[in-house]
Amino acid sequence: MKSNNISNENHPQEQQISNKLLLTCRRIQLQTDNKHPFLNPTHDPHLYPADTGTSNLESDSPEPEVKAEDNLEKTANPAFEVCQEIVDTTKKIQEAPPEIHCTLKSVSEDVDKFLLSLSSWKGRKETFVKDNIDGDEKRGENHGKVVDVDVPAFVEKFLDLVGELVVEYESNEGKGKWGKVQEDGSLLLDAVNRVSKLTNILPEFISDPNTLVNRIGGIYQRAMSCLEDEFRVLLEDYKSNKGADQSDPTKGTQQNDDAGCNLVESDDQQVTEEDNFAGYSEEVVANLNRIAKEMITGGYESECCQAYMITRRHALDECLDKMRFEKMSVDEVQRMTWEALESEIPAWIKTFKDCSTIYFAKERKLSEAVFSDFPSISSSLFSNLIRGVMIKLLIFTEGIAMTRHSTEKLFKFLDMYETLRDSIPAVDALFPQESENELKPEMITAKCRIGEAAISIFCDLENSIKSDTGRTTVPGGAVHPLTRYTMNYLKYACEYNATLEQVFKEHWKIEQADSTSRPHEGKTQDFHRNINNREGQSPFSVQLTTIMDLLDSNLEAKSKLYREIALGSIFMMNNGRYILQKIKGSKEIHQAVGDPWCRKKSSNLRNFHKNYQRETWVKLLNCLGHEGLLVHGKVVKPVLKERFKSFNSLFDEIHKTQSSWVVSDEQLQSELRVSITAVVIPAYRSFLGRFSQYLDPGRQTEKYIKYQPDDIENCIDELFDGNPLSGAKKKHNNP
Repeated sequence: MKSNNISNENHPQEQQISNKLLLTCRRIQLQTDNKHPFLNPTHDPHLYPADTGTSNLESDSPEPEVKAEDNLEKTANPAFEVCQEIVDTTKKIQEAPPEIHCTLKSVSEDVDKFLLSLSSWKGRKETFVKDNIDGDEKRGENHGKVVDVDVPAFVEKFLDLVGELVVEYESNEGKGKWGKVQEDGSLLLDAVNRVSKLTNILPEFISDPNTLVNRIGGIYQRAMSCLEDEFRVLLEDYKSNKGADQSDPTKGTQQNDDAGCNLVESDDQQVTEEDNFAGYSEEVVANLNRIAKEMITGGYESECCQAYMITRRHALDECLDKMRFEKMSVDEVQRMTWEALESEIPAWIKTFKDCSTIYFAKERKLSEAVFSDFPSISSSLFSNLIRGVMIKLLIFTEGIAMTRHSTEKLFKFLDMYETLRDSIPAVDALFPQESENELKPEMITAKCRIGEAAISIFCDLENSIKSDTGRTTVPGGAVHPLTRYTMNYLKYACEYNATLEQVFKEHWKIEQADSTSRPHEGKTQDFHRNINNREGQSPFSVQLTTIMDLLDSNLEAKSKLYREIALGSIFMMNNGRYILQKIKGSKEIHQAVGDPWCRKKSSNLRNFHKNYQRETWVKLLNCLGHEGLLVHGKVVKPVLKERFKSFNSLFDEIHKTQSSWVVSDEQLQSELRVSITAVVIPAYRSFLGRFSQYLDPGRQTEKYIKYQPDDIENCIDELFDGNPLSGAKKKHNNP
């Protein structure tokens, strides 16, 4: 009993609490024994006197008090057992040495025991009330507050220490302390959790909760503000990684690149721990998770989500800056020159691909880890974050699609189309099946606009060919610039063959429907007729063949601008051979136009070759004919001399003229020379061998026989070099 007296002196308030709880337990026992409903004793003035701060139990000697306890322990009453637990817990706390209450950690242990007792009582009280109230709903109106207890002194001490901790965190020295000392952060979080529990449970156990609850609420609000600051500091932790580990240059560089954005140079780059959570370590993510859970369950969801959104949005903006993507409005994009936009599109492509396949996935993993207990919040935050980034990227796409169309823009448009096409599944996979991906329709719309623009640009090549109506001929019958441009354009375009096939297949009908207001409406109708006449070909193949046919018609019209029909044929051979060589060098073009078209083109080249020989060399061969040279079996020398003179003059003219003509294709050049040699040399050698003897040796021979067969052959080998000669070489050899 002596020790009890000492304990009472040191903890008078705790002793009063214990006595008051015992009084409550006695009242519960009496109520149960008399089959009364369980009511707050303060509401029954007839059974019990008013509580004046003292009681019969308080004035009793220690001996009766112990007996009362013994009697209560023997009572088979669940509510009484809980009351006894609260009394025992308070006694144990009050018997502890007073010096252990000087730290937040030790006081927190007492608070935990106290909360555990109250929670146990609260849980069993409902069972007790259910068992002891037989359907009387009106009597249950006062069942909310069953035990009226005084708050122990260690609770007040706990609140004082938490307040001091909050003040420390509110000071500048306390900012960011969490990341430096893990124990301090956990201590604050645990304290806030206990304050939250006190806020929720104490009003049910005290008669006048306003003053205490207001104090706890004030501390709780300030503590939550500190948690919000720490949450923000931890989220900004990726910035501090930039200066970390400077002693290791390799590691420092990697962290600098990984911070917040994690720029990836190659697919084979090793994934570090920070890569898993967008630059955060697992320890930091775990702390963020604990803080987020405490803030959300404590009613500070909006503050938590706002801090997360702002910080991560800034991180993603920094990521875009590192990838050199500049945010622009539609008007700004349209005001830029195409040369400037060309340099921006590669940055957009890299940014879009990396965001869709790398950074968005990391962002989802981070949000899921931080808000693991709140999947709907995690999904909402992730969706809003990537939507903000995606809108910036899609605005650029919209601006590009609205720029003036020209053929040189096609390939950049196709690059953007492929990026959108390949990224849609990756972004769609980031959302669970039960969650609607709001970005998918917007990405599909952007892809359609780029696809329609690509079709329009490709079809505008027809207009470019039709509009090339210049009457200036290409010197020497060389390949026309229009042919070079068109074939190189088609060869490069066919490197996107699969993409163009998809674009025409998916978006041609849309583009066709919109073409009624465009200047190439007639072209669209022509294409529609062509595609009906070429069953089995894809829309893109039909369009490609249409362009090739249109180019061929344009070239044939240009060949007629040459005064020499032979040169016109050379022009058509040059351009036709160039076209066939380009088709031969591009499997995609050859596959698109097909073998029948190529065979037809080759046949046209042979016809132009025949036309050339007929217009040039048949006239020369007429000089070597025998008609009119023989009269009654005798050679007419004047006619023979005239024949040699005509041959020499005509050959000189051909050699001089056609040496300046151009056949750049070596194979075609060789074919032409061989065919000419095969026709001219045998005829000239035969004529010379038969009739040269009729000319007098000496001056007559030198005058009329300017060329030997070898000289003719050498001159033929000088044709089509593009080098004009002043005249043919003369060799004076005796027969």
